Amino acid sequence: MNNQGKDARSAMFKSAVIAVVDDDERMLVSLDSLLRAYGYTVKTYSSALAFLDAGDCEHTDCLISDIQMPGMCGVELYEALAAKNAHIPTLFITGKPGLPPQFSARVRKPEGYFSKPFDTQALLACIERALKRGR
Repeated sequence: MNNQGKDARSAMFKSAVIAVVDDDERMLVSLDSLLRAYGYTVKTYSSALAFLDAGDCEHTDCLISDIQMPGMCGVELYEALAAKNAHIPTLFITGKPGLPPQFSARVRKPEGYFSKPFDTQALLACIERALKRGR
C-alpha cells in the first residue's frame, strides 16, 4: 500500500466515534483530550446508564469503559449491549488490577483490558486494531 492509501486508511479510522464511560471526571477529560489529539471523535459519559440512555450505540465505533462504577458496572453494560445485539468493540479500563472480568458465553471477547495507569500508546494501538476488525 502506498503512503497515500495508508494515510487515507488511517484517516478513516481516526474519524471513528469513540465512547468513553467512566465515573471519574479526570479520566473522562484525560481520555477525551488524548483521543481528540489523535483525531478521533469522542463522546463521554459519566455512567453506564448515561451511555445506554443516550441511545448512541449505533453511532459508536469503539467503546472504552471503566469496570468499577456505581450503579451499573462496565461488565453489566457490556452484557446489556450484547443482550440488545449491539456488539461494539470494547476496551476495559480499571483502577483495580487483577484478572480480567468473566463474561457470559453470549458476549464477544473484549478487545482489551487496561489497568490504570495504562500505557497510552498501547491503548491507542488496541483501538486501531479494534477499528480494523469492526463489529
